[in-house]
Amino acid sequence: MSKTLELAQQLIQRPSVTPLDEGCQELIAKRLKAIGFNVETLQFEDVTNLWATLGSSGPLFVFAGHTDVVPTGPENSWLYPPFSATVADGFLHGRGAADMKGSIAAMVTAVERFMAVSELNARIGFLITSDEEGIAVNGTQKVIKELGDRNIKIDYCLVGEPSSSEELGDTVKIGRRGSLGAKLVITGTQGHVAYPQLAINPIHKILPVLTHLTDITWDEGNASFPATSFQISNINAGTGATNVIPGQIQIVFNFRFSTEIDAPTIKSRVTQLLDEAELNYQLDWNLWGNPFLTNTGKLVEAVSESIQKNCGYDTERSTAGGTSDGRFIAPTGAEVVELGPCNATIHQVDEKITVAELDTLSDVYQSVLQAIVN
Repeated sequence: MSKTLELAQQLIQRPSVTPLDEGCQELIAKRLKAIGFNVETLQFEDVTNLWATLGSSGPLFVFAGHTDVVPTGPENSWLYPPFSATVADGFLHGRGAADMKGSIAAMVTAVERFMAVSELNARIGFLITSDEEGIAVNGTQKVIKELGDRNIKIDYCLVGEPSSSEELGDTVKIGRRGSLGAKLVITGTQGHVAYPQLAINPIHKILPVLTHLTDITWDEGNASFPATSFQISNINAGTGATNVIPGQIQIVFNFRFSTEIDAPTIKSRVTQLLDEAELNYQLDWNLWGNPFLTNTGKLVEAVSESIQKNCGYDTERSTAGGTSDGRFIAPTGAEVVELGPCNATIHQVDEKITVAELDTLSDVYQSVLQAIVN
C-alpha cells in the first residue's frame, strides 16, 4: 500500500461532515511537523483551520484544501460504508475520496518526497479548512484576512479541488465565475380567487419580471468565461388551498457571472426592473464570490508541464463549474490553479477514485513543487 493511499484512508475514516474536522488536521499537522513545518491552528467559531509553513525566504507556494465533506445521504445506499475507506477493484471508496481528502493526502506525500530529495529555495505552505462545503464564512476567507493582517502574501496557490473529467489532469481550473445569489419576497394582498378585484396576486405581478430576467443577455462572455447566466432555483407561494390568492411569493435565484460584468451592475439592473413594475418587495443579496482568472503565469505553466510529464497528455484549461475557495485567495494577487482527481462521483452516493490516479496525483504535485520552489 502506498503512503498516499494509507493517508487518504486515514482521513476518510474520520467522519468530518461540514463544518467538523474530526481530527483530520491533527493527522496532517503531525506529518508536516515531522518534516520541519511550523504548524498552527486558526480557530474561528466552530471552524478549524490549519496554516503551516516551511522555509524563511522566497516566493510562497501554498497547497489549499478542505477536510470537511458533504453529508453521506442514506448510508445503506452505499456499496461500502461511506467512512470505511474501502479499497476494492482498484478504487478507493468513501465520502471525501475525490472531494477532497485524496488530494490532501497526495499533497502531503508529495511534499514529504520532495523534501527528501530536493533543496528548498522558496517557501511552502498549507492552508486547510473545515468550512468549504458549508457556508464558507469562518474558513479560508478568515484565514486569508488573518494572513493579510500579518503581511503574509501567497504568490502561488494550488487548490486540490477535483478538476478532472474523464482522466486525471485532463482538465484544470484556472478561474471560476462569480456567484451572486438573492432571495426576493413579493408582497400582495391575500384574498378569495372568486374576488380577484379585492386582492393583489404577487405571483401574477412578478411573473413578467422573471420572464424578462430570463430573457436578458447579460453579456457575451469572453475567451475564458461563458456568458453570464440567471437561474431561478426556488419559488414558494400559496396556502395549499386552490381558492386562496396568496399574500406573498418567495423566489430564490442566482447569477453565475463572468468578468464582463460585475455584481453592482447586476444588482442595479434587477432593482430597476422591480421598481419599474411597482412591486412591494424585499430583496436580500448574497455575493458568494467574484470571478477570478489565472490564465498565464509560472504556476499555470508548471501544472501543464507536470501533467504532460506524469500523465502523457495536454490538459484543458477551464473556468466551468461552481465556486471554490480559490475565490478568496485570488484577490490577494496570487496565481491560483485547481487540480485534483476525477469529479464524476463527488457529492454522490458511492464516491470513489482509482488508486492509480491517487498515486499519480501525488507525482504531479511533486513535479509542480520542483518547478516552483526548487
